[in-house]
Amino acid sequence: MKQEAAYVCTVKDQEDLKYLQDTLYVISGKWRAQVMVAIYNGNHRYREIAKSIPGITFRMLSKELKEMEMNKLVLREQDPDFPKTVTYNLTEYCASLYPLIQTMVKWAKSHREAIK
Repeated sequence: MKQEAAYVCTVKDQEDLKYLQDTLYVISGKWRAQVMVAIYNGNHRYREIAKSIPGITFRMLSKELKEMEMNKLVLREQDPDFPKTVTYNLTEYCASLYPLIQTMVKWAKSHREAIK
């Protein structure tokens, strides 16, 4: 028996699937979204970000920040007056992911309720 969907799926062809894969690549992994949320919540320095994410190692945080910078999700800014002062900020491009992340959190809440 086919269930009636509340939403219409607009993924219709292989090209759309490639776009979906691109999106999943950008937000995938255990840490990526957590790093985005940490920076969004005001943690802009490396150690602040690390402290705000339980369980992340410095090595993993460095890797994630480099990949996020490569994908134009964060800007790494080094203070010219203080060479060791580096801050990370989310790009406007990254901000376009906020509705998606909020939708994912909302879905996850209902999913947890559904599987209890």
